Amino acid sequence: MLFVSVFGHDLFLKLDSYFVRVNQKVSISVLNGTFQESEGAVAFARLTDMSVVSPSGTVSHPLEKDLTKNETTAFLNITPKEAGSYIAGISTMWRESALPADEFNKYLPAEGIPDILENRTRDGELDKDAKYRYSKYVKTIFQAGNKTTDSYNTSLGYAVEMVPQQNPYKLKKGASLDILCLKDGKPLAGQIVTTGYEVGGKMMGETSARTDKDGMIKVKLIGAGKWYAKFINMVKIDDPKLNYESKWATLTFEIK
Repeated sequence: MLFVSVFGHDLFLKLDSYFVRVNQKVSISVLNGTFQESEGAVAFARLTDMSVVSPSGTVSHPLEKDLTKNETTAFLNITPKEAGSYIAGISTMWRESALPADEFNKYLPAEGIPDILENRTRDGELDKDAKYRYSKYVKTIFQAGNKTTDSYNTSLGYAVEMVPQQNPYKLKKGASLDILCLKDGKPLAGQIVTTGYEVGGKMMGETSARTDKDGMIKVKLIGAGKWYAKFINMVKIDDPKLNYESKWATLTFEIK
């Protein structure tokens, strides 16, 4: 088994503009790195799902031919056939990796996983190297034409998922968006979620907060731009070859 001594990158679905035209081909960038840069194109063979939810609620599954790529970035290519609010999502297979104890301890608080560091401290495991597996579940919501529709809060049934409780395309700068965070279909309480946005090529307003007892987080949309929300849910597992399991979720949309 090959262990790679780096943690996985963030994975986002991002559009040049989240406001598109009906019957116009849309290429959604699959950013494997940061919200601004992809460092490696995700291969179709690594995916366990690609889904698109139409405004009428129909779920379709793009094919391998719909995923193209260049040297650094994959692109999910779809053509919206009706006006309204769309969801696109992808999920990945498990990958395994490892980090020396010191690197792992530094990584945890930097990526919004301080609870695991606290547990390692409590259990006297700060000098213990980490072997882990991770998978990723990412979604985007975009708008075709001017008609807003109600399929924006459709759950894709992913292992972890973020479900907006209002349609972002009915909201403007200054409003708030409630996002329900789920794990195995159930509300995920106490999860640290990081949000921020990009405007004019600059990253702005990144902040983190914990979900409430109902798995909900309220995001104040302080600026217009391309928004993201993300979290990593990591747990210790009882496995002779692995110490931890992490599931990554991201959600993206745009606010005018």
